[in-house]
Amino acid sequence: MSIISTLDSLVTGVGDGISSVVTFIVNNPDAIAFLVVFAITIASALFVVISKEVVHSAFYLALTTICVAITYFFLEAEFVAIVQLMVYVGAVTIVFAFSIMLTRNKIMEKKGGDGNG
Repeated sequence: MSIISTLDSLVTGVGDGISSVVTFIVNNPDAIAFLVVFAITIASALFVVISKEVVHSAFYLALTTICVAITYFFLEAEFVAIVQLMVYVGAVTIVFAFSIMLTRNKIMEKKGGDGNG
């Protein structure tokens, strides 16, 4: 059963009452897990843009790419999910976070001077 058809049955199930929604949740845990991962992905992607701390934004980006990799597992594309994890989370995001953390001290030293103001 595809995720689209299960989501369609969820929408039609809401009109029938609470008992059919509970039945849907019991019968389709993969669709519920997909919706949870989808919500986490959207929230973390928004936090990448909204966050005022650049380091936090880098780690939210890592969470977003992890959730996208989990979505690839739901689509039964395991190879793409592993490559997503290795390339984006394992390399790009971590290099991005380390470069922010290593250059941040130099920026603060130029801005604040000797630390007295």
